Formats: sequence, structure tokens, C-alpha cells
Amino acid sequence: MKLSELLRGETPSLSFEVFPPKTDTAFESVKNATEEIAKLRPSFMSVTYGAGGGTSRYTLEIAKNIKASYGVPTLAHLTCVSSTRETVRERIEAMCEAGIENVMALRGDLTPELEGSDRSKWHYRHAVDLVRELRECGRDFCIGGACYPEIHPESTNQREDIKYLKEKVNAGISFLTTQMFFDNDLLYNFLYKIREAGITVPIIPGIMPITNANQVERAVKLSGSFMPRRFKSLVDKFGSDPLAMKQAGIAYATDQIIDLYANGIVNVHVYSMNKPDVAAAIQNNLSQILKK
Repeated sequence: MKLSELLRGETPSLSFEVFPPKTDTAFESVKNATEEIAKLRPSFMSVTYGAGGGTSRYTLEIAKNIKASYGVPTLAHLTCVSSTRETVRERIEAMCEAGIENVMALRGDLTPELEGSDRSKWHYRHAVDLVRELRECGRDFCIGGACYPEIHPESTNQREDIKYLKEKVNAGISFLTTQMFFDNDLLYNFLYKIREAGITVPIIPGIMPITNANQVERAVKLSGSFMPRRFKSLVDKFGSDPLAMKQAGIAYATDQIIDLYANGIVNVHVYSMNKPDVAAAIQNNLSQILKK
């Protein structure tokens, strides 16, 4: 099923994100974790891109298995940073052969070794270049993209950020999923601004349950997310107690999601980090809202 069809629904839905293994030896354990999450019957599951080497194929293997074995619609990530056009086209063909209908088109992270390279020689410098490739390749993909409720780390300001976001949408994006955020008011403000700018595609808020204190620093580094005082107090109080922090983090994420549903948001995506217990706990907290 194409997500553009699924996102037309009016009842609350919940989806989860998983990631492929970084090594071949970890494949079975990761596959088992993704299957446990698939058994929860989320609206869909996204599978991040395993960049580099042989592990990149696991993105498609996991996405194909989830869809075939559990009937859960899948969204496979694809990145293009520093890739050649031939390599990207090979990946697109592999996705078609795997029966993938939904693609998350991303530039990908700039690793330290790429920071100083000559980007003028790259075939794909931005995600919009990949979106155009996917639209022009002759395949009928439903294409998703990423957006930042606060600001993209490389943008000068939010106005510039939204201008480039609109360019990406106009190139062929069907929906957008947000980077993690911890203050819902930031999302509501962002939605107002992008609608005012003429961006009308569905927006799926991305929620990251912080279940251990070590995740906080990484979350800030990855997204530059603003941490509300209420969330900081939670980490200060429970961060040294793993079980308490896990419970508190799940509760905070659940509270965010309930507020989103209450304010008219229909689809919410959870960065579940291959943790079936966390995914199940959040879904259970929302059981009557989701009617699961």
C-alpha cells in the first residue's frame, strides 16, 4: 500500500521506525526485533538506510520481510550523499525488485571524511536531487521527505529552510516526516508557517522516546532539538535510575502523542530504535485512542 493512500484516513494512527544491523552478525537479532514490532500491527514501518558495504542490502531485506510476513506497509529509506548516479539507479532497481512502493528520500549525513570534499563533483548534493531522480526514473514510487520543526542544522534561518523545503515538495514529495522534537508548540508553529508558505502535503510528526539519559546528548547533537524545562527535570530526576528513566521517557512520549492527536494530528511516527518493548508500551498507552 502506498502511504499517500494510508495518510488520507481520519482516525489516529501510529507507525514505527527500525534500523538495519551495522554488521552481518547482528542481522538475526535485528530481524527478530523488527518482527516483534511488526506484530503490533502499526499503520506502517520505516526502515532506515544501512549505508556502505553489504549491510545496505539489509534495509530492503527487512522492509520486504515485514511486508511479506506481516502485511505491514513499509517505507524504505534511501540516501544519496556522495553517491554516483549509477549507484543510486542500481539501488532504485533493487527497491523495485523487492516490491518497495514507498521511499524516504534523504541526502544522508555528512560524515567527517565528507565534510571537506569537493561537493561540486557530486551528482546529488541535496535530497531534492534524489527526489527528482526518483520521479524521473519511470517508477511509480510514493516519495517521502524529512523536515525540521525547528530548523535544519545547515540552514541560516527558518525562512530559508522552508523555501528549500517547498522546492523539495514541488519536486515530487507526497508527505513529510519531521525530525524529533520535544516541545509540541514548536511543531504547531512550524505547521502554521509551512501552510502559509503553500506546503500542503501531509506532515507526520516524529517522536523519539528518550528511555535512557545517554540518549539526550545524542538527540541534541543529531537534531539540535530544544529541550523543554519539563523534560530536563525528568532527566535530572530519573536519569540515574534506568528503569525509572525508561518509564518516564515512555510516559513523556505518550503525553506528546496524545496532545498531537487532541490537536488534530492524525498520523504520528515513533522512532522506536528497534525496541519492541518501548513500541508496545507506547501503543498500549494509546490503546483506546487507536482502538487496538
